[in-house]
Amino acid sequence: MSKNNAGVVIINLDRPRELRFTHSALKKAVALTGKSLEEIEQSGFADFELVEKLAYCALLKDARENNEQLELEDIEKLLDHVDTWADIPKALTRAFMLAFGVDPDAVDAGGNSQRPGE
Repeated sequence: MSKNNAGVVIINLDRPRELRFTHSALKKAVALTGKSLEEIEQSGFADFELVEKLAYCALLKDARENNEQLELEDIEKLLDHVDTWADIPKALTRAFMLAFGVDPDAVDAGGNSQRPGE
């Protein structure tokens, strides 16, 4: 696999930031939440604490690449910069799907593929 920006979702917070669920981000998300990946997916990203933990995990790579020290306690203030709260779970859901090779643009609201033949 090539190294590129596949799986990256940009979210505008204090600056445009990359949300990416890398292997280490997914592993940390499972550890922080105490939930399996399947349980995280089924949760629908509706719980504030879960959203903050997932955002933290998905933003760590961006923070490292920008020489920033990001702590879980920083996330609430960072997320306050978003235009609407709905942008947060939407971006997290998109990044989570991309991490597993699912094209979010090819899935309807019920989770069904919209690609012919799938």
